[in-house]
Amino acid sequence: MNRILKTTVLAAAVMSVVGVAQAREQINIVGSSTVYPFASFVAEEFGATTNYPTPVIEGTGSGGGLRLFCNGVGAGTPDITNASRRMHVGELERCIENGVTDITEVYIGSDGIAFAQSNQNEQMDVTVDQLFLAIAAQVPVDGELVPNPYTNWNQIDDSFPDREIVIVGPPTTSGTRDAFEELVLVVAAEEYEEYGDEEYSDVRNDGAWVDGGENDNLIVQRLTQDTTAFGIFGFSFLEENNDVLVGSNINGVEPTQETISSFEYPVARSMFFYLKNQHGEEVPVMYEYADMFASDMMLGEGGLLADLGLILPTADALDQVQQDLEDRKQLTVEDLQ
Repeated sequence: MNRILKTTVLAAAVMSVVGVAQAREQINIVGSSTVYPFASFVAEEFGATTNYPTPVIEGTGSGGGLRLFCNGVGAGTPDITNASRRMHVGELERCIENGVTDITEVYIGSDGIAFAQSNQNEQMDVTVDQLFLAIAAQVPVDGELVPNPYTNWNQIDDSFPDREIVIVGPPTTSGTRDAFEELVLVVAAEEYEEYGDEEYSDVRNDGAWVDGGENDNLIVQRLTQDTTAFGIFGFSFLEENNDVLVGSNINGVEPTQETISSFEYPVARSMFFYLKNQHGEEVPVMYEYADMFASDMMLGEGGLLADLGLILPTADALDQVQQDLEDRKQLTVEDLQ
């Protein structure tokens, strides 16, 4: 009787595995809301031009996506995660601890982080330091660090309007938030001896900063409703909404495709997706999707994703991306250091 029961259980397990394999023919993707429009475009094209179902993409934020991606291997875990900043060493180490040991990193291009408001206002250009003073939880005053006392913009610079500081930005799970903290808060804090040798990137929590959620479109909508607020989101969303929004120059540099691709714009960052190669046998179709994403048609000169606001890789960079994909190049801790 026990032998019969064991045989039944084994047969059920085999059928379960078969079912999972069939279901996993549909690629499971998570990650960055900033990369989402580009990944979604490729996914729709992939579904329309191949015999495979359109991949399922969930916008979880870069950090949230990497957490899900690194949870392990197999059913219930993503095949691919999108990120609007590079994976951190600690994230790769967590992946490895959970058995996700074979990952290929795919660079897809660059993007800037816009600081923008309703175009019902006059353009207000800022410096990295002024943004820091508006956003940091603690700022230097008379040689000491104190809770941020600035409530209105003209308290930071008297050329600014007498207008309450309200900044709607991404949450802590967002790669845009991570990149903004690294490129603005950490950089600005380094100029103040009061912070010592430690990196400082704490965001104030007194109401001046408002978490706008993972969906950058929701931040855009908020700015059209609250014309006193500023927003922080990917440059592509500024381009798509330039009929209702106006962006700020930062350190005197206008956010454009040219200044972002050259990294002259101080808040420019690179974007990626990551492939879980250990799903390659179960979901080989993910490589066909990845190849389409990294194709000349999408990322080459005049590629389709440029029309959505993606700053495309250089020809040499794209050649390297395509070679890394072909080789299934394995990401290492040393690559990220």
